[in-house]
Amino acid sequence: MAEQMEAEERASSSALAAPSSEAEPAAGRADTSKRLLLFNTLVDKFLAGLMEAGSYQRFAGCYHKFYKIQPEITRSIYEQFVTQLLSCINAEIQELKEEGNLERMLDSLDTLEREAGDNLEVQWRPSGIPEEDLRSHLVPYLLRQRGYLRRLVKEKQQENARLGQSVLTGREKIEEMRREIERRRQAWQSLSRSQRDLVLSLHGSSSPPSFPTL
Repeated sequence: MAEQMEAEERASSSALAAPSSEAEPAAGRADTSKRLLLFNTLVDKFLAGLMEAGSYQRFAGCYHKFYKIQPEITRSIYEQFVTQLLSCINAEIQELKEEGNLERMLDSLDTLEREAGDNLEVQWRPSGIPEEDLRSHLVPYLLRQRGYLRRLVKEKQQENARLGQSVLTGREKIEEMRREIERRRQAWQSLSRSQRDLVLSLHGSSSPPSFPTL
């Protein structure tokens, strides 16, 4: 019984052992991206592991009673199921490759690697921890912004200091002008009194003419 199931499983596996949708054509092209070849290889290994996990022996074991009655139909159902499953998986993978433009992106990575040549300078790579990746990009930007704001504040402070000095200078000039005006007013008043005293002394009048006062 077990030998028969193993023989049928080998027959089913050989019938369903088809390459992935683009593995062989891609391998036959000389200009195919090595990353694309690696991707196709990984897909093939994944499908092979899937086939191994869902082997015909396990399938028949799950439906043992039905297998004992109709072994040929059981194998046919299994082959149809696995064929449709592989077809759906390959279609989904191909759709993802087309939507994400995967082949072009992988080719671009190969081009960047070739252009880098012998450049051993360490380039930034994501660490896999979003907080650290964000910090590594955000902190330098914030430091530059802080430096810019500090320079701006310093310039404003210097400008305010110049304006404050100009205001003080203006106030000093106004105060000096006020003192000069007061000094001239007092000199004029003194001169007016002197003139009036002089007139009184010359005329000896009891009602001297009036003089304007400041």
